[in-house]
Amino acid sequence: MSQTLTEGARKGSLDSPSAPSSRRWWILAIIGIAQLMVVLDATIVNIALPSAQADLGFSDGNRQWIVTGYSLAFASLLLLGGRIADLFGRKPAFLIGVAGFAGASVLGGASTSFGMLVTARALQGVFGALLAPAALSLLNTTFTDAKERAKAFSVYGAIAGAGGAVGLLLGGVLTDALDWRWTLFVNLVFAVVAFAGGWVLLSGHRDAANSRLDLPGTLLVSSGLFAVVYGFSNAETHDWSSPLTWGFLAAGGILLSVFAWWQSRAEHPLLPMRVLLDRDRAASFVTVLITGAGMFGVFLFLTYYLQLNLGFSPTRTGVAFLPMMAALMIMAQVSTTVLVPRIGPKIVIPAGFAIAVAGMAWLTGIGVASDFSTAVLPQLLLIGAGLGIVMPPAMSLATSGIAAEDAGVASATVNTMQQVGGSIGTALLNTLAASAATSYLAGKDATDKLVRAQSTIESYTTAFWWSAGFFAAGAVIAFLLYRRGAQQQDPDAVRAVHM
Repeated sequence: MSQTLTEGARKGSLDSPSAPSSRRWWILAIIGIAQLMVVLDATIVNIALPSAQADLGFSDGNRQWIVTGYSLAFASLLLLGGRIADLFGRKPAFLIGVAGFAGASVLGGASTSFGMLVTARALQGVFGALLAPAALSLLNTTFTDAKERAKAFSVYGAIAGAGGAVGLLLGGVLTDALDWRWTLFVNLVFAVVAFAGGWVLLSGHRDAANSRLDLPGTLLVSSGLFAVVYGFSNAETHDWSSPLTWGFLAAGGILLSVFAWWQSRAEHPLLPMRVLLDRDRAASFVTVLITGAGMFGVFLFLTYYLQLNLGFSPTRTGVAFLPMMAALMIMAQVSTTVLVPRIGPKIVIPAGFAIAVAGMAWLTGIGVASDFSTAVLPQLLLIGAGLGIVMPPAMSLATSGIAAEDAGVASATVNTMQQVGGSIGTALLNTLAASAATSYLAGKDATDKLVRAQSTIESYTTAFWWSAGFFAAGAVIAFLLYRRGAQQQDPDAVRAVHM
């Protein structure tokens, strides 16, 4: 089989960039493995945090930095990583990203101190910011036929949506069966397969080789995104009135505004305005942002509920999310290959959001001793179906028809929206949930176990209601922004358009 792949790789290097690759389905498999590694790492460590904390002896206050260190580096460097892929080639960007991510994972798994673990997580974010946009842009430039593209993005979107749940499952199994360190060491398995496949299958085509890196734009957007994510992260541990919260959020807003002004004037902009000004693409970016914010309420608070209230083990908690993943994957295929091509995103994506709203609202009926099969499972199936209808087509439309030299930065923008959305959701939902629990305990006996248990239920259901609100807002925005009807575009014609 390796000989066949190698021959295919030689043949593919002679193909024109716009011609369908004869090895495209193998490339999809490699991209899917790499994307799964990046996405699941956002949650796989979460379940292992208590074990890592006991082993390394860091405080509850420092615990959040194991997660925040990854998200800060990842979110702030994504656009730079995307542009590097456009300028220097997607193959080297992909391979360096995979190898660096694997090395950082080994460093994290071998950590002997809190500082070493945080450093490793930040390095994972750095290399993930190079890998993720390279993977998505490779998918975008590999699949040019409309039907095949729809199938490919249904797979990719399902991985992006279900990867968090896979992380919870895998993290639980590894922590229970082996040790928390294996939640990081396991990335070597994904990395070896992705690196070997990428080395054989990918070509080193450079679509923006004649452009230069926009250094002022890079500094503005990286520092702006860092400030925004850091500000929202501080909202979890500080009050919203703290300068560490509003100060960084304000600074981030100013830096990103200056970045937008600079991009309209730079000779070689980091994020060309042509990427943002398409109406369907802008709608897709907003859709991905809102989905990232709302999904947090499903994964984190439901994980708390299953483990702390229903007494599920980490492994059983991960298994509990499998039905949601199955529903998401099935509806990803239906939405991307059948519904959107026939009806168009203006109806389909708001409908998917509406289904997710119904599932989240239904989930607020949980109680201290609810039965999983009636109070959680049907709701998870509904939420998974809704998100499966929304995420894959939104990701596909966000990069559809993009000029080849902009594929990397457009893909990075998709990932940035998902990451920033997750950071916003983390901060807002955690703060709202904590406030709800505090309000419930006011005037009650806080030492009573039943009262305290009910206060946690109040915090979870508050988060679920707000997640439903996010999805409802997404339905309205998607309906207003997306064009009517099914969009039929000629990829070659679109790629010829430049600004």
